[in-house]
Amino acid sequence: MPDIQIERQHNLGMARAREVARQWVSQAERDYGLSCTYEESAEAGACDRVHFSGAGASGTVEVTPERFGMNVQLGFLLGSFSDMIEEKVSRNLDELLGALPPCPVLHPMPRLRPAARWRA
Repeated sequence: MPDIQIERQHNLGMARAREVARQWVSQAERDYGLSCTYEESAEAGACDRVHFSGAGASGTVEVTPERFGMNVQLGFLLGSFSDMIEEKVSRNLDELLGALPPCPVLHPMPRLRPAARWRA
């Protein structure tokens, strides 16, 4: 079975990270029909876990004050779409975290001098 592993660092703290994780759970259940279980850790510094499963996919999301870690196992039929699924899940998680993809470095165009006029 193909696996997808995604990790994102953040600086949200645990309370805000939990909000983001719960938003992800709502979207996953609504948009993809996944069945999700959120296990909130009572210990300080420990991670929360989301277990999810659906037709052809299952996995976990680990939530800490500074990191989201996602591990997805795809079934045989979805395995051939693993790259597309990974891209979509990554983009969705980045949007929830408020991360923007890095933009290219734009260098200013050099200022061109007018061409010298040709004299005969």
